[in-house]
Amino acid sequence: MEEIQIIEVLPQLVLGMRQKGAYRDIPAMLGELYIYGISHQSVLTGPPVFICHEGSVEEAMVANETGDADMEVAFPIEGSIEGEGPISIYELPGGRMAKVLHRGPYEDCGPTYTRLFAWIEEQGLAVTGPVREVYLNDPTLVKPEELMTEIHVPI
Repeated sequence: MEEIQIIEVLPQLVLGMRQKGAYRDIPAMLGELYIYGISHQSVLTGPPVFICHEGSVEEAMVANETGDADMEVAFPIEGSIEGEGPISIYELPGGRMAKVLHRGPYEDCGPTYTRLFAWIEEQGLAVTGPVREVYLNDPTLVKPEELMTEIHVPI
C-alpha cells in the first residue's frame, strides 16, 4: 500500500482543454492536446494531468453516467504558443496537496480514493479544490496492472 504524503505543487504553464462528457473521453482529449502541442512545436515538460471538477466522488459518478462530467486535461509545457478553439494555454495553480500513488487499472482506483479521502479527514484537513490525476506512464505501452497514477488532492 502506497504512503500518503503532503506535497507542495508549483504552478505550471499548461496546454489544456475543458469540456463536458464522460470519463471515457479522457484518452481522446489527451490525444488531441498532444497532437496540438507537437504540431505547434511546444515542448511538453511533464506527464498529462486530468482535473476533476465535481465536488465529490458521488457527484463524479453521476456526472460520468449522465455524460455531463466537467473534465479538464492538460500537459505541462515550456515556451509560448497560442491556443485555438477549445485548447488554451494557462497557468494551472499549485498549492499544498495530499498525494498518493495508485498502481493498476484506472477503473480500479476507487479504493485508493477512499483511503486518501479518509486519511485527509483523519488528519483534520479539508479538500480545497479540484482533484487531479497525474498519469506517470502510457497505457499504450504498459499493461493495465503496471499503470501508475498519482492522485493529488488540494488541502
